[in-house]
Amino acid sequence: MINWRVISKILGQLLFLEVLFLVLCLGVSLFYCESDTVPFAISCGITTVAALILCLLGFHGKNTMNRRDSYLVVSLSWVMYSLFGALPFLIGGYISSPIDAFFETMSGFTTTGASIIDDVEVLPHALLFWRSMTQWIGGLGIVFFTIAVIPSMVGGSVKVFTAEATGPTKIRLHSRLSTTGKWIWGIYIFLTIVCALAFYVEGMCKSDAVNYAMTVMATGGFATHNASTGFFHSVAIDYTAILFMFLSGTSYSLLYVTIFKRRFSALVHNLEFRFYLRLIIIATIAIMALLMMRADYDFWDALRSGLFQVVSFTTTTGVFNDDAGQWPHITWVILTLCMIIGGCAGSTSGGFKSIRAVMALQIMRNEIHRLLHPNAVLPVKSNENAVPINHQMTLMAFFAISMTMCFITYFIMILMGVDSTNSITIAISCVSNVGPTLGLEIGPTMSWSILPEFVKLLLCPLMLMGRLEILSVLVLFSRSFWHDK
Repeated sequence: MINWRVISKILGQLLFLEVLFLVLCLGVSLFYCESDTVPFAISCGITTVAALILCLLGFHGKNTMNRRDSYLVVSLSWVMYSLFGALPFLIGGYISSPIDAFFETMSGFTTTGASIIDDVEVLPHALLFWRSMTQWIGGLGIVFFTIAVIPSMVGGSVKVFTAEATGPTKIRLHSRLSTTGKWIWGIYIFLTIVCALAFYVEGMCKSDAVNYAMTVMATGGFATHNASTGFFHSVAIDYTAILFMFLSGTSYSLLYVTIFKRRFSALVHNLEFRFYLRLIIIATIAIMALLMMRADYDFWDALRSGLFQVVSFTTTTGVFNDDAGQWPHITWVILTLCMIIGGCAGSTSGGFKSIRAVMALQIMRNEIHRLLHPNAVLPVKSNENAVPINHQMTLMAFFAISMTMCFITYFIMILMGVDSTNSITIAISCVSNVGPTLGLEIGPTMSWSILPEFVKLLLCPLMLMGRLEILSVLVLFSRSFWHDK
């Protein structure tokens, strides 16, 4: 059965970490002497009280969890962080609707990047920093951050890691999961610092450089300017963003092996990385050709805009340097395919994941061959390792469930008066944690503020399920989860 004491204790401890993040933002507010100082101070107080209550309720709970507890802790921690993370927006009056505020923070922590704020440039520095921080923490995972920093806080951490990690395979770099967490977070922090320094050297102010580095590395996409990175009109900034988005869409375990173990051949021989690279190259060439033929772009503008948007959509980052909503509609099909597939497993990107796409293609190929050779043994491989049949079934179930959820959401949004193009791309965008959508009413450069509140509320669990790989959340709604021993 569910061990509510240990769940309450761990949620309280996790909430104390959120207090530390809010205190850091309070320090930024005090530095700039802006209007969000009081909202952040009150938010810190409320969150601290809630954390104390949860810790007291689970005071005698043992720090061990079974599989059910792990799935429940992960889902509840993301909902809890989003609820308390919405406080600065509500208390300061920057967002008046509780649903809108919850949507904004859920979009942040899940690194979806969809925003209901029409003019982000009017927000104070600390609140912009808080939006970026929600994405940066959510990029690798709230609980995974805890495992790396304070491993003793989360009992049964291997089970929690399995519940929160992205992709069909969970690669560990060390026998101790906390050591794996430290290495991966070390790479993440290192690349974020390098990215921020590059942006600063290329002309961004310190605040913008830090914010964009955090959201690019998290493949989240929240921006400090309404025009996103297009605000700077800088070729250097665009190509720097492309590089770091691409790196963040790559498996961090593979980056560790490549950078620290100096095994550069690992990139060349990795099946998923090769597929990921080919997808970006082919999609970029196709969009470049279409932009030059149908939108009168010259070669270099077509390369810069096409590559930027393809990498942004494939890695599910969502920043933009051009308005893809004004491009020929055939390019929308290519970008939609990119955001459905997504980046690599074990990265900060969302989507179906490239490794699943590779496995699905092998399954389809095998089924075609099996029609001619019914008795043939045709394994599905992932980097020379045979994929067990139960993993193949899980993959197909994952794809079927995610598409079903997209179409149900699409149907409901049509009933609520949202146009067809926006409805389907918004559904895919949320379940893939992409952010931008493709359409006329809500384009890739627009906020989602005009959506009905019921639709925004519907999209929140869709973003959460997309970030936690769907099945980890859906299992909570099964009868067996609550009643089986």
